[in-house]
Amino acid sequence: MKAMLLAAGRGERLRPLTDAIPKALVEAGGKPLIAWHLERLARAGFAEAVINVWHLGERIIERLGDGARFGLRISYSRERERLETAGGIANALGLLGREPFLLVNADVYCECDFARLRGIALGESLAYLVLVPNPPHRPKGDFSLRGGRVGDEAAPRYTYAGVAVMAPALVRPVTPGAKAPLAPLLYDAAARGLLGGELYEGLWQDVGTIERLAELENFLRENR
Repeated sequence: MKAMLLAAGRGERLRPLTDAIPKALVEAGGKPLIAWHLERLARAGFAEAVINVWHLGERIIERLGDGARFGLRISYSRERERLETAGGIANALGLLGREPFLLVNADVYCECDFARLRGIALGESLAYLVLVPNPPHRPKGDFSLRGGRVGDEAAPRYTYAGVAVMAPALVRPVTPGAKAPLAPLLYDAAARGLLGGELYEGLWQDVGTIERLAELENFLRENR
């Protein structure tokens, strides 16, 4: 199984930091956010990773190179303009191939078990989502979870962690090179009973703002 890391975002809420540094290279605990993921992917037995890049993308490519120092082979999916999440995935399918892949948002910190996710069999499902308890900034959550199936019921609801095992078929409706968000495709799949998932209650942090980055930095400094 390959992995794809979403790293093309502009990081508006992390400005002015991201005016000079791509969001994926923002550091916490002494290393770039994306480096934490790459190291964990290698330890989990992944051999290949695809990274989409746009804003300051060449900085990411220069910093990470071919992935050899992480024990991985890294390929890059360059975007001429921001294609959003589903658009970025669709644009990278030529590098990802036909088999399900692990999708990871580069702007989160997560210690979930990539090795176990690598063994997830989707069957007829289009994706398997990792959900987390709702953080203060997202109290209503994104999806419901009952009996291992992800839906859109009123309760109980949880937040999508930005980590999923995904079948390429989920984004087949998106034309390569077109802009498209991922959420509508996920909600459509959930409505058709085609999403599995689990609740992860370990360490997870969305690093979308300066304040949340500082929270993560403090935690890693005190506990790592």
